[in-house]
Amino acid sequence: MLANELDYVVGVDPHRDTHALAIVRAATGAALPESQVAASERGYGQALRLAEREAPGRRAWAIEGTGSYGAGLSRFLAARGERVLEVGRTRRERRSQAKTDALDALRAARSVLGQAKLASPRAAGEREALRALMVARAGALAAKKAGLCQLRALLVTCPEPLRSELRSLTRARLLRHLQAVRPDRHRDSELRGTLIALRALARRVQALTAEEHELKREIQALVAQLAPALLDEPGVGPASAAQVLVSWSHRGRFRSEAAFARLAGAAPIPASSGLVHRHRLDLGGDRQLNRALHKIVVSRRKNHEPTIAYAERRRAEGRSVRETIRCLKRYLARHLFRLLEASPMAA
Repeated sequence: MLANELDYVVGVDPHRDTHALAIVRAATGAALPESQVAASERGYGQALRLAEREAPGRRAWAIEGTGSYGAGLSRFLAARGERVLEVGRTRRERRSQAKTDALDALRAARSVLGQAKLASPRAAGEREALRALMVARAGALAAKKAGLCQLRALLVTCPEPLRSELRSLTRARLLRHLQAVRPDRHRDSELRGTLIALRALARRVQALTAEEHELKREIQALVAQLAPALLDEPGVGPASAAQVLVSWSHRGRFRSEAAFARLAGAAPIPASSGLVHRHRLDLGGDRQLNRALHKIVVSRRKNHEPTIAYAERRRAEGRSVRETIRCLKRYLARHLFRLLEASPMAA
């Protein structure tokens, strides 16, 4: 257990402007006086000096939200050789209990003492660059989808004969046509206003499409540099490979492939009762990683002969489609984890 490896644990409950700190003796779980620092470079330095003074010897930092408000402190500490542990949110664990930032920091510190091993925060550098590119691409795709939905809604209600002229066009032809329209040539205010709106939406969709393609090229180039073996896997595209790589982050972050599968929401959860023996789907974990695995499985069920044969065999055994997909996602999580752990370029 980690309690046998450490002298102190510094729990941190991070927020946008301040971080609450609580120091716990690993041997007894006793708490030392808590503190609070600013969420800035100066505050991070104060937190480190406090730990060096109050928690000398073997110590670790148990930080909630290392991928959000705790990211800055995590990077600061890791750069100075401190041991940083990623702690899950304690909201579910504190039901019917008192709540303050200091108490949350104390719970974060005590939650790691009985654990054998906890995950370390995601790596920065190229992995963080990849995550930022994925966030920007997801935003571009969402905005593009919203623009297309607005465009279709306007086409339904636009005046005739414009509606009849545009409804038969394909998406590509429609966007090209709308970008070239000249609303000023029409005196009718309804038609002119509708054309201006349609032209604006078409230009927005085209700009977002170009932006998404540019981001996708950057993502593919970065994935090819970090883990080229991922892109060689059947059904694995640049976006799915990037999500798997970001969630995995670096070698040694997870204690086993089972822990990675648990993060992916692909681990089997027993749901047996009486004479019925089965496992159910896991609705927790990293849903973006789960979505990436699902997309890969769907692609393989259409084009990958071994996957097709496996699915048919499972169906013949009486498994449902959802159970078959769950089994495939669990296998895929194991396979991709071992592939990344063995990759020399993804150290």
